[in-house]
Amino acid sequence: MSSIFTKIVNGEIPCYKIYEDEKTMAFLDINPETPGHTLVIPKVEVDKIYELSDEDYTALMNTVKKLSVHMEKVLGARTLWKVIGTDVPHAHVHLLPFDKTWHQDRHVELTEDEFKEIQKKLEIK
Repeated sequence: MSSIFTKIVNGEIPCYKIYEDEKTMAFLDINPETPGHTLVIPKVEVDKIYELSDEDYTALMNTVKKLSVHMEKVLGARTLWKVIGTDVPHAHVHLLPFDKTWHQDRHVELTEDEFKEIQKKLEIK
């Protein structure tokens, strides 16, 4: 059975996509801790990051780096990386823009329009 992230990659489930290349995809987390909270995934489905091939791991981390630099430039906030590995059985990295108001286990409610506005700011084509 495919993970929810594989279904997003395959276009079966919509997302607020901000980046995609041959090996990776990034989209806004629908349960964000901060506005701009992004998930970066490899397109290949593996449960744990360390199960990725070296090539796919490198592609994932290159995308994480690229988006972090972009997010800091666009949003003016530092970017926190989190690798949790328990919420979805598909390797992924959380990118969280944060400032002095951020704290662990914080969640924000965003409207459809707010998601689209952040998506437009962060999208790399």
